[in-house]
Amino acid sequence: MSDTFVIIGGDAAGMSAASKAKREWPEMDVIVFEKGQWVSYGACGMPYYVKGDVGSLEDLVAVSPEDFREKRDIDLRTGHEVVAINPDAQRVTVADGSLTFDQPYDHLLVATGASAIEPPFEGMDLDGVFTIHDMDEAAAIKTYVDAHSPQTAAIIGGGYVGIEMAEALAAHDCDVHLYEMLPHVLQPFGETVAERVEEHLQAQGVTLHLETEISGFTGDEHVESVHFEGESNPADIAIVGVGVEPNVDIAANAGLELGPTGAIATDEYGRTNDENIYAAGDCAEARHVVTGEPDHVPLALTANRAGRAVGQTVAGSPTRTGATAGTAIVKAFEFGAARTGLVDESRALEAEFDPVAVTISAPTRAHYYPGGTEITVTLLADRGTGRLLGGTLVGSEGIKRVDTIATALHAELTTQELQNADLAYAPPFSPTWDPVLTAAKVLEGKRRDE
Repeated sequence: MSDTFVIIGGDAAGMSAASKAKREWPEMDVIVFEKGQWVSYGACGMPYYVKGDVGSLEDLVAVSPEDFREKRDIDLRTGHEVVAINPDAQRVTVADGSLTFDQPYDHLLVATGASAIEPPFEGMDLDGVFTIHDMDEAAAIKTYVDAHSPQTAAIIGGGYVGIEMAEALAAHDCDVHLYEMLPHVLQPFGETVAERVEEHLQAQGVTLHLETEISGFTGDEHVESVHFEGESNPADIAIVGVGVEPNVDIAANAGLELGPTGAIATDEYGRTNDENIYAAGDCAEARHVVTGEPDHVPLALTANRAGRAVGQTVAGSPTRTGATAGTAIVKAFEFGAARTGLVDESRALEAEFDPVAVTISAPTRAHYYPGGTEITVTLLADRGTGRLLGGTLVGSEGIKRVDTIATALHAELTTQELQNADLAYAPPFSPTWDPVLTAAKVLEGKRRDE
């Protein structure tokens, strides 16, 4: 009799694990329980669906439920919610509408993802007030925009979701106001990036309300205004994007340990404190490549990679889930911003490094080649060893250069080694000294001179 691999959650980590396990061990019984109807979808594309760049929600689906069932022989059950885990009996309790049943497992993966944080704002239940973290929410926003043609939009939160949804609603001719309680948008990207993005947002017509805490929304059935610090502004639609939190209740109730970030603690193979239970994706921690400490990075590649590794481990080939650098990139109208590793000197100090940083601006192409723009690169390194710790980029082209920095972090390169990297050069793509190499060269000089 073959082993049974049960997976809770049918998005990035869950379906990657299911597909890999089945591919490696075709005789294994792989059962996926997904409480919703959507699986294997690109959540990062939802703002572009709302904007209109993506024609339908189905375009965001990588593999359909039917293909998982018929082509990959995975027992995928949508509309099934796992409501309890019994580690001693190695069973999960599943709710299917009004019915419940128990499903035994030999191996279990918790891939329950994360949920949008819903602050206790007044009026969160008004029609026209949304969070956006799943496909049904994206569909509801698009339907509301098409039906009501809102004139004024309130975006609460200046992170990825806030920036992307500001662009999406501006495309529908909304007067967009973005409210952020911190001094800058994109706080994890650092002040240099934030200031450049803020200038660009304002140039695109977005009104910024920084260091502003909202208290809620009012309206007669539909949202009509947003309230903040004794004032109010009109709002025909509101998007609340203040972050996400890992879905860990079912794991915690089963006695699985949570880590310092509040997500599920795992070892390098994604295994929890129960040898038969794994966790991966937005509900689980990962090791940070620079600090070596647990971190919670709810990003698509981290989830896909960890799920695939767990699937391979369960199928008999132990595979590490891999460390995370927190590499992220975001589009803000015609601008882009990216980050990886440690970009905050205070966090580097907490990790017992002696940080030194530089910020440079350089052309994205040879000076004589048309179409080039300026990109700003910030790099952070350890003063004593020269080890690269992290970096950010901001500009209107060439932002994927962040991948060079991320690769250097995984290889534990020094600034000296990075500045000597043999990167490609041709006038349409880069100056002779790529901006990342220039930043590394300047940082190495600063580190040695101080």
